[in-house]
Amino acid sequence: MPDIRKRLNRARALSWQHLGKCITFYLPGMFRLNGHTGRYPAVSVTGDACDLKCDHCQGKILASMKPAITPKDLVTICLDLEKQGHLGVLISGGCRPDGSIPWESFIPAIEMIKASTNLFVSVHCGMIDAATSRQLKQAGVDQALIDVIGDDETFQSVYHVPFGVERIVSSMESLEAAGLPMVPHIVCGIGNGRIRGEYQAVKMISNFNVAQLVIVSLMSIPGTPMARNISPPAEQVADIIAEARIRLSRVPISLGCARQRGNSRLEELAIDAGVNRMALPSEEVLARAKAYGLKIQFQPTCCSVPPLATTDSWN
Repeated sequence: MPDIRKRLNRARALSWQHLGKCITFYLPGMFRLNGHTGRYPAVSVTGDACDLKCDHCQGKILASMKPAITPKDLVTICLDLEKQGHLGVLISGGCRPDGSIPWESFIPAIEMIKASTNLFVSVHCGMIDAATSRQLKQAGVDQALIDVIGDDETFQSVYHVPFGVERIVSSMESLEAAGLPMVPHIVCGIGNGRIRGEYQAVKMISNFNVAQLVIVSLMSIPGTPMARNISPPAEQVADIIAEARIRLSRVPISLGCARQRGNSRLEELAIDAGVNRMALPSEEVLARAKAYGLKIQFQPTCCSVPPLATTDSWN
């Protein structure tokens, strides 16, 4: 990619122009870093159960979350989380065959949580219709995270769905119509480690008013069909970040936590592309940010969360 450096420079200039010469580093609740633990855990309303069993996950990511199988469980867990000093919660779950998550029975519980606590609530919403989007908004959900795939074949083969990416577009339309802040996620390499529909995914997202954009890369999770697939090269992921910045010049962009671990090259190139947020920073990327003279802040939450408790260090 001979023009990658020019693309990164252009993206970084746009980022600094519109969003400032700064970056926030994040520590989600599922992780520990340098002796510190995040204060934004994840909960699954289906435990590790998922009808789709997508090739890159097979429910194993869900298994790392706190299970809240009933609405009562969800309320109890979230009340305890606030007592323990957590700032918010990511509520997720496995999908039904149509790609949706069974929100219906949990919406009153979420409304109770929002009324009884100060927790910031994110939902990883799955495929969602207009009515459910409105109900989640009315319940007080603060933001909806949604995976965006830009290629029908990849979506159908990896996620095991009988429909195409038009269902993702429809879901984003529903979220936008409901006024529920939307944070799309693009998984670079979701097509068995290859870049396929990622540029199209950026184009799809650019048609919507999104709160933020999170870009991650394929993780080779043991025990899944993609366990032997490797993430795309750092330069290819960085070019997706640059494309996103050029198309979404004023939208905060994050390099999220669900990415290939230990790839400091990717992190450094993401800084070069002008990302505004990054989860789980390495020492190398902290040094890169300082070399650019960026204003650096830290927050112990998911990187999709707006400023809640930013500090000048993890302490």
